[in-house]
Amino acid sequence: MSTVEYTETESGHRQLPIGWEHFHHEADMGIRGWGPYLASAFEQAALAMTAVICDLQDVRLATTIRIECDGQDDEFLLVNWIDALVYEMATRSMLFGRFRVSISDGHLVAEVSGEPIDVARHQPAVEIKGATLTNLRVYQDAHGHQVAQCIVDV
Repeated sequence: MSTVEYTETESGHRQLPIGWEHFHHEADMGIRGWGPYLASAFEQAALAMTAVICDLQDVRLATTIRIECDGQDDEFLLVNWIDALVYEMATRSMLFGRFRVSISDGHLVAEVSGEPIDVARHQPAVEIKGATLTNLRVYQDAHGHQVAQCIVDV
């Protein structure tokens, strides 16, 4: 499963596409996000994570919370970001469907929007326990996209 979008500048020019996808791992699930900026790749990876659990279209954006985390490098920042989302989902019994991320000097600040889990409507497929170091990569691809990926433990 994956999704790709193009963003347009005010002058109507296309920017690098943003998107996310899942990739398979023996026992768990890979998530990958990409975009023109590191923050957009992290936002897309978070969307991929939510899409492991349920259909993103079913998540209403009723409540917004702030999340902050740090990482010694971009890869550990990705792990800490995914783990912070997993923690907030578990402790608040929520799903999130929109992510606004900013990153500066290893510090991530995000506004995430979602709603309390409604098992009948969301039909959660799995529970994500956290990010792993397996297939952990944050890099710029040959087309100039920032890419953020890891395996999540389900």
